[in-house]
Amino acid sequence: MISQAAYGAEPNKDRRIPVTVLTGFLGAGKTTLLNAVLSETSSGKIAVIVNEFGEAGLDHDLIESVEDEIILMQSGCLCCSIRGDLAGTIADLIERRDDGFLRFERIIIETTGLADPAPILQTLLIDPELARTTRMDGLVTVVDAANGSKTLDAQFEAVSQVAMADLILLSKTDLISAKVTDALSMRLNGLNPTARIERPVAGQFDPKQLWGLSGLRKGVRQEDAIAWTTSAPEPKIDPLANLSGLSKPKPVSFAPTPHDTRISSASIVLDTPIKDSAFDYWLDTLIALKGPDILRVKGIVFLEGIDVPFVFHGVQHIFDPPVPLKNWIGDDRRSRIVVIARDLTRPELQRSLDMLRAHQPKTGTKEEVLLGHD
Repeated sequence: MISQAAYGAEPNKDRRIPVTVLTGFLGAGKTTLLNAVLSETSSGKIAVIVNEFGEAGLDHDLIESVEDEIILMQSGCLCCSIRGDLAGTIADLIERRDDGFLRFERIIIETTGLADPAPILQTLLIDPELARTTRMDGLVTVVDAANGSKTLDAQFEAVSQVAMADLILLSKTDLISAKVTDALSMRLNGLNPTARIERPVAGQFDPKQLWGLSGLRKGVRQEDAIAWTTSAPEPKIDPLANLSGLSKPKPVSFAPTPHDTRISSASIVLDTPIKDSAFDYWLDTLIALKGPDILRVKGIVFLEGIDVPFVFHGVQHIFDPPVPLKNWIGDDRRSRIVVIARDLTRPELQRSLDMLRAHQPKTGTKEEVLLGHD
């Protein structure tokens, strides 16, 4: 997957179009979020691809005109439905942009409520034209705070959407108590320890929070790449969640359901660089044995003989080309690897990570588990 040959000349600027995948279960609030994005002008011109206009519920006050199945918005953004297949729709938009008929700087793909995001992420990589012209900028999952727990209990698709997210947005928090919201936030953090969880307030949400979520991009800041591969801070419990706010709030908790226990995540930190052959063998073995169940693998890895680290990322058996972090500074040469998987127990993940540990000096390895479910 990553070898010393991968370290070479790299253009200073990535000219591929950033793509954000917006997912969330039925009724979570994707439509509200889309309308907020399409009404904004500070993020530049955006192409939004939705499954059906009827489902999208676009705010007609924001629509300027409709041309050739393309809805043009007053903000300069545009919106279209998926015609045929996703790859064909994106390729058509890019071709029309290159010909000067459309203008946009980024793409949002809104999935159906029941959709598994993995095939969309893979499409962006396995289609040769899309791999050349687009890059994954982040996966955003909207969760209905009022009904989120019930949805997670009943629908494993919703659990997978949470587990794969870079950013989780809790909607409708104004409809429920802070205590219930805190409990749901803790549950979401358990399913995906690396995702940032936000509670946007209506009228105060900045769409720019949706951009630049992936650490796998050229020129990414060192601190952003590290944050992308480490555990996010645990959600803060509202001290005023009780009636008076004067007594110590009770800790929030939830009983893990069978759906939750199907998701496991673990991480390893390696203090010294690893041989590229050892890393590739570990990754190839993990994919061969458990590929369909690997929701995401991501990390920063230092290889022997190379001064700068690589950022890597994969979904199931499909991986992005690794990106060297040429602006890395300081003496920190630790590799950080995160695996989020479905239907793998913690011991299975641990045994996999032990393959990497075996190639480290006995006194120079630190391994930590972010979270796992037995």
